[in-house]
Amino acid sequence: MKSDDSTFVPHQSQLSATLSEVPWWLLVVMLVGLIMVYNITTNEDYSSIFSFLKNGVFITVRVTITAYIFAVIIGLLAGLGRVSKNPIIYNIATLYVQIMRGIPILVTILYVSFVLYPMIIDGVAWVAQSIAVIGLGDSEGFWANITASDINRMMGGAEYSMLYRGIMALALSYGSFSAEIFRAGIESIEKGQMEAARSLGMSYIQAMRYIILPQAIRRVLPPLGNDFIAMLKESSLVSVLGVRDITQLGKLYSARSFLYLETYNQVAFLYLTMTILLSLGVRALENRLKSGQ
Repeated sequence: MKSDDSTFVPHQSQLSATLSEVPWWLLVVMLVGLIMVYNITTNEDYSSIFSFLKNGVFITVRVTITAYIFAVIIGLLAGLGRVSKNPIIYNIATLYVQIMRGIPILVTILYVSFVLYPMIIDGVAWVAQSIAVIGLGDSEGFWANITASDINRMMGGAEYSMLYRGIMALALSYGSFSAEIFRAGIESIEKGQMEAARSLGMSYIQAMRYIILPQAIRRVLPPLGNDFIAMLKESSLVSVLGVRDITQLGKLYSARSFLYLETYNQVAFLYLTMTILLSLGVRALENRLKSGQ
């Protein structure tokens, strides 16, 4: 009896195509995640480690979100400077971008934390003293004798001081990357749109605000999302300042218990979970933007 190969081959190719579209990588990650969750719920060591590390998740998320908000603001301003026709603004923005992109993030964190941040605090203390003595005539009051230590204490003490330093460093570093993203987005808009807006009587600022930037921001949302994911991972570098994020707590627990495998398995699992969820969100955003075009 003769078999019908004409129906078998298309069916086989359809099955292969279906299998190739399955996100096997995600299934593997989910399997690893289920194993990790099982260990956390059944293994006493894993459960104790997770209870200790979960306190660092809030700090990691706080550092990432806060630093990224400032990074986007800095990046937008620097990106506008990078496309400015004013040579002074252009060169200042370019200098910032080139310097920050050329320095490793870890070095930036150390420099900002132990050089720039103390200089800013000393400057704030000096301004406060000057205003109190010259402006208000209060030569004996608190503000006239305020010191950098007083300002740090008012801001929450040494622990929060290091947190602020890490946030500032990440914001300055990633602001340079965001600046290039915004610059590319602005330059991707057809020049005729700016010319048309100016011919209608709009100023440069109005044309940029109402015509160019809304379109540019729509185009740069996916790369900005990827930068947010990268910052989430780079936020682990603030552990060198003693900030009690996931990485720092992992170091402390493993040094105390010598459970290095179990501890760093969970550290990696927590970061991987957050980055994959964000990656899926960025991919969904890209698909939504494509379907809306």
